Amino acid sequence: MNRNYYVNKLSASRLERVYDIAGPRVCQYLQAEIDHVSRFVNPGDRILELGCGYGRVLEPLARIAAQTWGVDNSMESLQLLRSRQPDSLLVAMDAAHLAFKLHRFDLVLGVQNFISVCNVPPQKVLMACLQVARPGGWILLSSYAAQFWPHRLAWFRRQAEEGLLGPIDENATGGGVIVCQDGFRAATFSPQRFRKLALSCDVRANVYSVDDSSVFCEIRVPDE
Repeated sequence: MNRNYYVNKLSASRLERVYDIAGPRVCQYLQAEIDHVSRFVNPGDRILELGCGYGRVLEPLARIAAQTWGVDNSMESLQLLRSRQPDSLLVAMDAAHLAFKLHRFDLVLGVQNFISVCNVPPQKVLMACLQVARPGGWILLSSYAAQFWPHRLAWFRRQAEEGLLGPIDENATGGGVIVCQDGFRAATFSPQRFRKLALSCDVRANVYSVDDSSVFCEIRVPDE
């Protein structure tokens, strides 16, 4: 359901509106994620963002990196991003089947809870990332920290009030999972789940919190 949701209902300008209505604490969280990811980007790098949307994260990273690629399943979002950032290379693509050359990218990222809402098995996402990231490069995935739950829920309620999402199903929502009456569902990746995911793909992960709002899974791609 979420895959079609981001294509048919929550894309381009509507997706941008989600971030426009964010309150101060959510804005702090969003900026903290970008600031953290930026520390992994060097001039000359080639980076790939999964679920790039309209370019909220990719745009500031493009000011540092030599080449930025973005993939998303919404053509409408990609068209909006292309109109604003013509130098980025954008492709409509499934995150589990990344049709790039092996070991192409210095950094592959899927932030702002992409791993939970992309409707692709997480192990397939990570395995695809490992195939396209270069040895010695980085993979960054993130989700919400447990202590950020009240701010996250308030933000989603505001989205529902604006008609960007369906009404929140209050009976089904809780424990890190937000459910809307129109079928939208957004879970959360805990630190323990990130560690288990890394182990299932036979890689080591550094899992930590940023800003008491994000949980990051940081993987240094093993040398061959």
